[in-house]
Amino acid sequence: MIDGSPRARAGALVRATLSLSDAALRASYVASVLRDARIDALAQTLDVLCEDAEQAEEAAREALIAVVDALNVEGMDDVVMRLRQEASGASLLALERLIRHPPQARSIAPPRAPRLSNDGRSRPLTLGERKSLARRPDRDTMQRLLSDPHPDVIRRCLRNPRMTEDDVVRLAAKRPGRGDVLAEIARSRWVHCPRVRLALVLNPASPVEMTARIVGLLLRSELAMVSRSPAAQGGVRALCLEHLARRPPASVKAQSQGST
Repeated sequence: MIDGSPRARAGALVRATLSLSDAALRASYVASVLRDARIDALAQTLDVLCEDAEQAEEAAREALIAVVDALNVEGMDDVVMRLRQEASGASLLALERLIRHPPQARSIAPPRAPRLSNDGRSRPLTLGERKSLARRPDRDTMQRLLSDPHPDVIRRCLRNPRMTEDDVVRLAAKRPGRGDVLAEIARSRWVHCPRVRLALVLNPASPVEMTARIVGLLLRSELAMVSRSPAAQGGVRALCLEHLARRPPASVKAQSQGST
């Protein structure tokens, strides 16, 4: 990360991130920055980026998507924990809203594996067989595998070219939900779809840390809807209200865009 003020560093991070056209490359680049940067400088930089995104600055919002993608990658827990500590100690409120840890929802008992077969007999398939089937472009089999209890199977289904946005929305909205399954959706490319993000935030079984980060990507109208929804966790509704208090009214945003 370059030297300079937090705002200069935030601007550089936004420009470098948006210079990459592919979402996976953006997330990979941001993850490398998160791992290598000094934690105090990183926290200050991300706080400025979060503040700008909360004010509906388009470039900052787009870069924040890559930040959320990077924070959701497995193995980033230590970075998130250190950022949370730094945000709390230095009163970096915008960053704190992004990486807050709301109360955890109750856990859901895992369902049984679906009974599938590719040899004409109905029997529970092994994990390896289910993972293999999930790679095949067969919608009927894939639809049944979406109820599989193992996240590895769900991960492969999410990469299946026959998977559609409607499929993922239904999976993200399913009740009762499975935290590990919802985490796989949050880590996939499908989280870039607004309908999928909204379904994840409204599902009380979604992992709370991921939900808090996704809330930071919601539009003002979506924040208002979630804040009023009894389906969302109480901590998530409260966080939506905090974000709403920071977002400019739609009329102000429109006037600002019209003057440029």
